[in-house]
Order: sequence, then structure tokens, then C-alpha cells
Amino acid sequence: MPDDTLIHDPDGGMPRLLEIMRRLRDPQTGCPWDIEQDFTTIAPYTIEEAYEVADAIARSDMADLEGELGDLLLQTVYHTQMGAEAGHFTFDSVVKAIADKMVARHPHVFGDESRDKSAEQQTKDWEKIKAAERAGKKQKRTLDGVAIGLPGMTRAVKLQNRLARVGFDWAETQSVLDKIVEEAAELVEARDQASADEMEAEFGDLMFVMANLARHLDIDPEAAVRRTNAKVERRFAAIEDILKERGKTPAESHLAEMDALWTEIKNAEKKPVRNLSD
Repeated sequence: MPDDTLIHDPDGGMPRLLEIMRRLRDPQTGCPWDIEQDFTTIAPYTIEEAYEVADAIARSDMADLEGELGDLLLQTVYHTQMGAEAGHFTFDSVVKAIADKMVARHPHVFGDESRDKSAEQQTKDWEKIKAAERAGKKQKRTLDGVAIGLPGMTRAVKLQNRLARVGFDWAETQSVLDKIVEEAAELVEARDQASADEMEAEFGDLMFVMANLARHLDIDPEAAVRRTNAKVERRFAAIEDILKERGKTPAESHLAEMDALWTEIKNAEKKPVRNLSD
């Protein structure tokens, strides 16, 4: 029988979690589901957990954030256990790699460079260091190394940032707005005349330019969409509450009524809060 002392030690810390994962993946005594997993099957869970961390932060729910960070840490442990089994890397080698990277990328903190620089200059220096790292990995092309698994709009912005650094970018926001009009017209034309595949391609072109507009306006497009999603959820919940008071469900209502309620709720949100001391 294996020694479970560490497994059941509440103060076992990181060694405990590593041992739990090792045991879960044990081919003889582990969990059948965990044993069957590989990097490809676990990757979607890793992405999901990262989003759940972001969601807890957006809700300012620190208790939930604690749990979600644990879930995200478990994903790292899962991947490193599989890496160790295949002889690719270990948890310790992953920790060493990221620690070495942080030291190398912060010479103004851990080296002899001056800390007397702006955040903007630090960002430029960071990008120079990352470019040198890519060169060391034989990533020679401008767009090499931008992770394929990123959300589409985030990856679009990262690609555009790379292009901008070599001068392939519009100089002013108006040019981006003009391009949006052009791409929107092409999407309408594709809707009326082209195949579904061509329509999707034109829609992608429009979204790519929208990401570029966000970049020029210094807006995170993913954050902007999440904000709008939350707004829609909040306002439609209010619509449902009002309809419930009227003895209805949304399915028993109609567009005109719900649209009028939406406008009413929207206007109420825009009203300034009156200071009671006025």
C-alpha cells in the first residue's frame, strides 16, 4: 500500500499537490479518467480555468478567486506531470525556466540597469528582450511566436502590434474607421452574392479591423466585449423582472414591448445619481 501521509497532510503545500497529481496519473492505481488525458484534451480546461480566474476578478469575488487560482494551478501541475512522464520537462524545470526568464527580463530590478525609466520605456525594453529570445528560438519572421490558442481578438491585436513595430500600420484612427466602412460594405456584398465561406472570410476581415481600431483607441477588445455581455445580461434580467410583475415571461411578450423596456432600463442607468446633500 502506498504511503498516504503526504496526501492527507493539510499543510503539505506544493509537494502534496504534486504527489496527488502523480497518484491520479499512476497507470496501476490512478483515476481512469485522469490516466486517459493528454496535453490536447487538458488544454481546453486550462483555457477555461484562466477565464474563470478573470471572471472572479471582474466580480471582485476574492473568495472565489482563491479557488479559481487553485484550479488554474492544478492545470500547470497536470501538464507538468504529463511532461515528466514523457521525459519532456518537470515541474521543477518549468519553475526554473520562468524564474530565469523573469530575472533576464528585468535587468533594471535584478541587474545593473537603471530603474529610472517610464512604464512606456520599460514596455519597449521588454519587447526588445522578447525579440532577442525569439531570435534565439530561430523565430525569424515578424509574426512568429504569437500563440495560436489565444482568443481571436486578442491574437489579432498581438499580430497588429508586431506589424506596427515594423511600420505596417495606419498612422491615424480615421484610416482605420475608413477601412471598417470598406470591410462592412464587402460583408454586405458577400451576404447578397457570395457563399457562406466567403461571407465568413469577409466577417473575419471586419473583425480584424475592429481589433485594430480597439488597439488604436487603447481598448482591450476582449474586455470591451465582456463588458457588453455583462450589460446585456443585467438589462435583460431587469426586463424579465418587469415582465414577471406583469404576469409574463419573455416568450409571452413581444419584441416591441421588450425593446421599450430595454430603452427604459438603459435610460435609467444613464441618469445621474442624485447627491442627497444637494
